[in-house]
Amino acid sequence: MSVLTVEPDAVPAGNEPPDTGERHRLTAVTGLAALSLDAMASVAYGPEAIVLVLAVAGAHGLGFTLPVTLAIAALLAVLVASYRQVIAAFPDGGGSYAVAKTHLGARTSLVAAASLVLDYVLNVAVAVTAGVAALTSAFPALYGDRLWLCLAVLALITGVNLRGIVESAKAFIVPTVVFVGSIFVLIAVGLFRSHPVSTATAAGHASVLADNASSVGALLLLKAFASGCAALTGVEAIANAVPSFRVPRVRRAQRAEVGLGAVLGVMLIGLSVLIGRFHLQPVEGVTVLAQLADASLGHNWAFYVIQFATMILLALSANTSFGGLPVLLKLLARDNYAPHVFALKADRQVHRHGVLALAVVSAALLVFSGGDTNTLVPMFAIGVFVGFTIAQIGMVRHWRRERRADGREVHSPGWRGKALLNGFGALLTGVATVVVTASKFEEGAWLIVIALPLLVVAFETVHRAYGRIGERLGLGRIPEPPHRERSLVIVPVSSLSRLTSEALTAATSLGDEVRAVTVCYTDPEDRAALHALERAWAEWDPGVPLVRLACERRGLGRPIAAYVRETAAAEAGARVTVLIPESEPERLWQRLLQNQRGTVVAHAVRRESDAVICRLRFRL
Repeated sequence: MSVLTVEPDAVPAGNEPPDTGERHRLTAVTGLAALSLDAMASVAYGPEAIVLVLAVAGAHGLGFTLPVTLAIAALLAVLVASYRQVIAAFPDGGGSYAVAKTHLGARTSLVAAASLVLDYVLNVAVAVTAGVAALTSAFPALYGDRLWLCLAVLALITGVNLRGIVESAKAFIVPTVVFVGSIFVLIAVGLFRSHPVSTATAAGHASVLADNASSVGALLLLKAFASGCAALTGVEAIANAVPSFRVPRVRRAQRAEVGLGAVLGVMLIGLSVLIGRFHLQPVEGVTVLAQLADASLGHNWAFYVIQFATMILLALSANTSFGGLPVLLKLLARDNYAPHVFALKADRQVHRHGVLALAVVSAALLVFSGGDTNTLVPMFAIGVFVGFTIAQIGMVRHWRRERRADGREVHSPGWRGKALLNGFGALLTGVATVVVTASKFEEGAWLIVIALPLLVVAFETVHRAYGRIGERLGLGRIPEPPHRERSLVIVPVSSLSRLTSEALTAATSLGDEVRAVTVCYTDPEDRAALHALERAWAEWDPGVPLVRLACERRGLGRPIAAYVRETAAAEAGARVTVLIPESEPERLWQRLLQNQRGTVVAHAVRRESDAVICRLRFRL
């Protein structure tokens, strides 16, 4: 006897190799474009947040812009190093959720997941409104339509992401490159300037510098540090979406993370150096980035390139959430904390339900805020810092567990240094979390404080529901062997046609006994139609009895469901099936011409009995 062996990698001649989905995943470069827009765009408001806080202390306070930025850059380096470790330790994605689930327990992991969900949703809303705000600043006539513009931008980003994460990366890589390139040019040119080449942008605008300047204390510097840390949102997105990368996934994701940290760090420090070099003062109605572009490049076409690139990237930075949240929801669904539909994956490696859910919730936020950025900003960035802190604490425990019980550094050499790095990062992000929450509590941060526990409760409610369902279904246990039961098939009919014949043919193939049922009413017109059906049935003689179901009140589903329930009670040893025949029209629009009787009957039977429902589609 000969045995035919087929090698796994063998491909028949003339055939394409099987599609493993890798071409729909990210490289390091496309991953940087798809998942770093949030972090990249934050340079448009991160330095400004620092300057606005330090302006309380007057010109002397602004002198601390660079030291505060260097502290933030140091924290960025710690976070990048930490999330490189998270990527290697948790290649299935999930970021702080995965870390907390393994090392800090289920409840803490749900807090991390809830914080990430809130941050991702708020990131979409803030990014879209900020981008549209930049557009309406350039074209004031559009201000009244800003909500519709926000919804249009959201629809565009959602549509691109439904085509796949690689498609979104390709669509957004050009604006990302233009923005980053223009910022680097701005910094490089500005470093060779001894004074601003132009101040036309700030001319005529009132300065927000405090007249009665306060002293520069530790609390003020801490608040400036916490406000500037808004520039770090999005650093975790790559670690959350590791499965979206091509193999080797860990290496590509780590390269993207390092690239993100390097580019973001250089931009933040470079812009802060220019703020001090040009002695820039914040003014009302003009962004700090716009003033820097004016001072470094002049009020010319280059200035407008940066403004438009900033506007576009701010609007598109919502794409970071579309890359990270669906993967997080998939992990939550896999652990029974979110509906299982979020774990389904369409073609092009798209978690379509996660994308659509994010779009719907973000749209609701946009409508709630009226497309106003200032309504949303106080709630922004708190969630991500909660996640940062939890991830860092979890990694400290990770390194302690990685070492051998006897204390020898075998499994993870240098674990003490790594744990110290993560512990220091946890301290910094924890302080930032407390300061940001306290300083913005009355401005809207209280909503996040309430929403976080509510979301955790929702996760646990879903988990308990799946637990009860699993117990009823006997999941994880070997079920009883299948056995044959007597089958009774009930077929609702209203007239004779090919559809009726097909239904009875299918029913007799399925069941030991078949009954056709028809609902009759007391109206003379209905009685006449019933008599006509009975005469035609007797003449046809299909070998199946026709049962009349009298109904005084007009209704279709209830009398059939009642008959099914009574039959099931009388036929205790039989398996009752309701076969509902339906015609399927040739054109999609022709479905509007159908009476939906099948849907009505199926809904009533499902609600009032345990009968098996079979819907027979007859294609026209």
